[in-house]
Formats: sequence, C-alpha cells, structure tokens
Amino acid sequence: MPTTAARRTAPHRSALAVLAVSAVAALLGGTVLTGAASAAPAAGTKPAPRPPEHMSTVGGDRLGVPGTQVDPGQGAPALPAKLTAKSWIVADAKTGEIYAAHNAHWRLPPASTLKMLFADTVLPKFPKNTVRKVLPSDLQGMGEGSSLVGIKENLTYTVHDLWLGVFLRSGNDAVHVLSAMNGGVAKTVADMNARAKELQAADTHVVTPDGYDERGQVSSAYDLTLFARSGLQNADFREYCSTVSAQFPGEWKVDKNKKTGKTTKKRESFGIQNTNRLLSGDYGLSPYPGIAGVKNGNTTNAGATFTGVAQRDGRTLLVTVMTPKAEHDLVYREAASLLDWGFKAAPTVKPVGTLVPPLSQLPPPTATTKAPEGDKGPATASATAGSSHDGLWTALGVAAGSLLVLAVAFIVVRKLRPLPSPAGGGPHPAPRPDPAPRPGADPDPGPGPDPDPDPDRASGPASGPDRRSRRRKG
Repeated sequence: MPTTAARRTAPHRSALAVLAVSAVAALLGGTVLTGAASAAPAAGTKPAPRPPEHMSTVGGDRLGVPGTQVDPGQGAPALPAKLTAKSWIVADAKTGEIYAAHNAHWRLPPASTLKMLFADTVLPKFPKNTVRKVLPSDLQGMGEGSSLVGIKENLTYTVHDLWLGVFLRSGNDAVHVLSAMNGGVAKTVADMNARAKELQAADTHVVTPDGYDERGQVSSAYDLTLFARSGLQNADFREYCSTVSAQFPGEWKVDKNKKTGKTTKKRESFGIQNTNRLLSGDYGLSPYPGIAGVKNGNTTNAGATFTGVAQRDGRTLLVTVMTPKAEHDLVYREAASLLDWGFKAAPTVKPVGTLVPPLSQLPPPTATTKAPEGDKGPATASATAGSSHDGLWTALGVAAGSLLVLAVAFIVVRKLRPLPSPAGGGPHPAPRPDPAPRPGADPDPGPGPDPDPDPDRASGPASGPDRRSRRRKG
C-alpha cells in the first residue's frame, strides 16, 4: 500500500505528465491529441495494442509522434468524433500535403490494400491484351481461405481480365497468375520490396504479393497512401480501381444443334462487383460522391483496411484508414467522414507533413547540399520533406513526369484532373436488403446472396458458395 507521502506526490506526477504532453504540442506548433487514461484491463483480458513511442519521421517529424496530429487554422472544422481506427491519414493527392494523421507510421498488417503496391510494381510490365493460359502451378501456394475471383487452370485470360479480378474481387488467384507471369512469387515479392524502397515506404515489408496474413508482413497508413498515389499515375491502374462491375470469363460451354447435329463452343461469363463499398455502395451505405478507387482489405490479423481517392471542386484527396472496430462497413464510414472533413478543412488547415516523392525524383545534390551518407532511411526522407523543393517534387511525383520542371508543372493540372468516374456496369446498383443469417455464419456477412467478399476472404463467382477465411491462432 502506498505511503502517505507517495499518495501526496501522485497528483503532482500526474500534473507533470499533462504539462509534458502540452509542452510537446507547443513545440510541434499544433495539436497533439492523446488518448485518455483508461482503467487496467480485467484479469485474463489482453490489453489493447498501443502505437510505438517512436515511429518513422518520413514526411515530417510530427508523423513520428503517437496520437492525432492536426494543425487547424482559424475557422477549420473539428475532426470527426469517435474515430476508432488504429491509424489513419488525410492528404492532398496533388500537392502531397498531409492535413491530419493519426499514428501514420504505425506498422500494421495491411491485408489486401497491399495489392496497390503489387499493381504499382507489376501492372506496367504486361500489355492488357496479353493472353495467359493458366498452369496448375500458377495457382499453387495460395493461403487457405484466400479470396478468389474464380480462375480455372488450363483456361486463358487476358491481363485485362486478371487485373479486374485483382481490383474488383481482390482475387488472390489473379495475383498468383500475374506473379507467375512476372517470374514467380519470390521474384514478385522482391520486386515489391524494391519498389517500396524506391517510394520511400520504409514501414513496409512484403512477404506475400496478395496481402494474405503472414508473419512479418506490415505496412502503414502513410505507406499505403504512397502506393495509391504512385499507382494513380497509371491510366490502367485508375481504370481498374474505379470500375464498379464487370463480366469475368468463365468456362467453355458446348452446345449441340438438334437439327444439324453440329456443335458450337461458347465461353460463359459471370458478373463481378467491386468490394470497395464507397464505390459500389452497400445496404445503408451510399457510394461516396466523387470517389474513384482505390482498394480495401480485410483479414484476421489486419481487420479492415481501406485507401480511397475522391475529387470535389477541383481538389483530390487521399485517405487511408487501418483497423477500426470490427463493425460492418465501419472502415468505409470513418473514411467517408475523414474525406468530408478534408474537403471542408483544406482551405484553412495547416499541413502536418507531406507525402514524399520517389527517390528517383529527388533533386540531385548541389554543391551546397551534402549528399546522404549511406542508406539513412527515415532520416534522409525527413530531411527531404523539410526542404524548399518538397512541394514541387511531390507534384511531379503525382504527374509521373521526368520532363523539365516548368513543363511538368504545366502538365500536372491536366493529367490529374479529372480522375475517372466509376466505370463499368452503368449506374451504381441499388442496395439489396440483408438476408437472414445462415446458421454458423458471420452475423454481419454483407448484402444479398453475394456476401461481402472482403479481401483475403474466400470468394468465387457471384453465384458460388461463400467460403470464410480461416481464423488464425496467435
């Protein structure tokens, strides 16, 4: 039991702790929102994970501080209340300015949002009309309960078909076929890690190309936003991630004419719909105005993850949300609320960091600028973020140019605006009522006969059975 003196000093220690947090906020020139003290967890319960005290400072020193980082100007709206995500970020896709962030560099399991890095790495390598006959070996090595678009061995698919399978149904089978075309899974993982390094995504370590839960596979809200921003420079990437629905090739069907006796072969197809609910909508959730992608995910270890891009009044915002509470569509609702805030706050809020450009687009060292010694990772990127060149080179990163500075600055406005409208399938499908839950099923499986096919959750053609992802121990 504490002594009387100890009890007397406890309030003073608490006050000192509050003063310390306030001092950090004052030194950073903005607001640092920290979680309130909570009671000790009940016996036998696992305490909630907390972000590291020191995280990467790529993009700015404030991004390495735990908690919410925001520097609202006069008249700026308050951030959405009751956000539950472990990590999130709101940024301007064109300038790279980060308007607000919460544990932006916390390294967490990314789920299928990692497929954005896969696409940014592999998509430019193969023309969309390239045809692949699927070998049995192409479909080996997928994790149990993987999400599937419904690819069959010994059938042919175009690269265009495969990428629709990746983006709309988050098909791990499509990822593995494309990886086989790229020289195999091991080479593709190495390529993705190299690409992450080029993008200065220092929080990311790739183990599988499809985002399936594996030990050591991590990324962050900051890095996922970098991947989306880089991928959106590619017109094909923009097309796939903004497609609402499409027809996917099925198996061949043989018909025999009874009168002539002749047989004809016709390949069937089935409909697939994008699992990004801010794009396709859901029961009780309308498509977000101005949404144009990007990618969602859901696994046992990661929970729900999402990165989205939206346009409004000439402004393009990126938002990433990682691991909110496990409630149906909550990751999309929190993302939508952050987008709403970002569009309103953009004119008055002061940036708390920036999305750094790829290493290959950094300005070369000058006589007055000492070149970095060795690979300093976050320190190098942080110094870059603080330089006077940052805004210009970030804009160039979005424009995907290596032309002269003035020429690229002129191209940026035209190349990024507008992003494509949601493509495929005409207008957004009307939401469908929730069915009665099946015995033993997830109590919140999603709409209609096509249960919410969250990435890394098994799924095939829309009419096929729903196989749930395995619940992994540990």
